[in-house]
Amino acid sequence: MKYISTRNKQIKVSAAQAIVSGLSEDGGLFVPEEFPKLTKADFDELIEMSYAERVAKVLSMYLDDYTYEELLGYTEKAYSRFYGEDPCPLVNVDEGLYVLELWHGPTCAFKDMALTMLPHLLSAARKKTGESSKTLILVATSGDTGKAALEGFRDVEGTDIIVFYPSEGVSDMQKLQMMTQQGDNVFVCAIEGNFDDAQSAVKRIFTDKDIQSQLLANGYKLSSANSINWGRLAPQIAYYVSAYCDMLSSGRINYGDKVNFCVPSGNFGNILAGYYASLMGVGVNRLICASNINNVLTDFFNTGEYDTHRQFHKTMSPSMDILISSNLERLLFEFSGRDDRLIAQRMDALKKDGKYKISQDELQRLNRIFSVGYATETDTCEVIENCFEVYDYLMDTHTAVAMSVYNDYYETSGDDRASVVVSTANAYKFPCDVYDAVAGEYVEDAKKATKKLHSFTGEEVPEPLADLDKKEIRFTKIIDKNDIADEVIAYTKK
Repeated sequence: MKYISTRNKQIKVSAAQAIVSGLSEDGGLFVPEEFPKLTKADFDELIEMSYAERVAKVLSMYLDDYTYEELLGYTEKAYSRFYGEDPCPLVNVDEGLYVLELWHGPTCAFKDMALTMLPHLLSAARKKTGESSKTLILVATSGDTGKAALEGFRDVEGTDIIVFYPSEGVSDMQKLQMMTQQGDNVFVCAIEGNFDDAQSAVKRIFTDKDIQSQLLANGYKLSSANSINWGRLAPQIAYYVSAYCDMLSSGRINYGDKVNFCVPSGNFGNILAGYYASLMGVGVNRLICASNINNVLTDFFNTGEYDTHRQFHKTMSPSMDILISSNLERLLFEFSGRDDRLIAQRMDALKKDGKYKISQDELQRLNRIFSVGYATETDTCEVIENCFEVYDYLMDTHTAVAMSVYNDYYETSGDDRASVVVSTANAYKFPCDVYDAVAGEYVEDAKKATKKLHSFTGEEVPEPLADLDKKEIRFTKIIDKNDIADEVIAYTKK
């Protein structure tokens, strides 16, 4: 299977090449030429598999320059790093309502589902493509991707990784996780700006020939661990397939039944993976896109206009504090009839004018599968408190956004079919706000809030987070958002 650019379909590369490159040379995102289909026989087989086997099966349908056995070796290594019996358990919290927990990995966030896999895929891709230069992974993060990528690529041979994050745009726990990161090939740097500033700068580096030449002279070629990299996005498709299999195997649904997935959304990669799963044959009724008060996606799906000219809010769900959702480009590529020229024009308009608009026909077709909503800060707190009181279930701020939006969807639509709220982080990654929500007391210090939250709820603190305060702080540098490229070049000269 070949991969094409969303902005120029004449650019065609292998799966390994797409993973090594991360981003197309024209700034577009790689997508498969076609989407493979899962049959009933495939689902019957998948139901009997372990999670690692399911992921290997799904990936083998996309990455045909890797063997199934090769992929299975990678998945078994990756998911052996997760704690608990199941890497992504489906928890029944109410009749017909489930929570898909994607945070049982080494950094307690859903990014682990893909970023424990990507280093294996990338290392193999380097060999398959004959790449001799060192690979430099550039990451812009709104909180969770950074730590998960750092942990995944720590001390991986032939690879260095640099992560940029907004200095005041992540939680204290997320910041501490990154600042204490171990590994000889890692570098973390805060910026004065927001996530969109970091992401835009990183994407510019990927398309700047002069910078790339300087990096190559220093022995490096670029790649990405953000969800713009197909090797990061593809493993995320697998957990939607797996969740559907779990519902089938338990008898909660029958083959062909459709379910709803409500997904807290920022950069749009997570929910896009759900859409791709539906194209493969997973029974999806509605994909409910949940936003916080940075609700650019809500407005887009309601009006057809994507407009970044709006106030940027720092919220208690910082991984969703995003105004430029990169993976929306991939979705629009499909709904435009794969019109690469049109997509290139829209992305150029977004870069120049900060907005673009789609046709009414596209909007109507999008709204046949996507529903949207957003939660205020008050809504988010209330849901955390109510879910703990009613269901004895403790959730983080991002999952609470999704639960709030799902509740609104259920009340307005009356749709009572089986529904899954996708949970993206452990509650202890945001202890200050979660403790405030359940106990009515805000504690500014994350370490104290963690202890109080444990005492109040009895919920165990995950091992990856329990001893953070005892680790050495290694990375404290803060730079201006306009100096990101210079920082990258300087790093490669060392």
